[in-house]
Amino acid sequence: MKMVSAVIKPFKLDDVREALSEIGVQGITVTEVKGFGRQKGHTELYRGAEYVVDFLPKVRVDAAVASDIVDQVVEAISSAAQTGKIGDGKIFVSEIEQVVRIRTGETGTEAL
Repeated sequence: MKMVSAVIKPFKLDDVREALSEIGVQGITVTEVKGFGRQKGHTELYRGAEYVVDFLPKVRVDAAVASDIVDQVVEAISSAAQTGKIGDGKIFVSEIEQVVRIRTGETGTEAL
């Protein structure tokens, strides 16, 4: 089992959710986060005063998936979230040792 975490632009969330649903991913967790990478933030003007916005709003999408579909999941997220501009985000894949469904006690891939 693998955990796929993607940090993407907020307006791409619906596209990513639909792409994951099409390949059979049943559940995702979405978190609103802030961060910066190569974008380094930007400046904004508010009531005549200019200020720097260091951390930009992003969305983190986490999906626990079976190891055999991880490449499909990465490809689906990548194609759905891509705008071709700086700040499109990143995808991280890590190993999951164990999963337990609390309601039923199922473990492993049955718990996904």
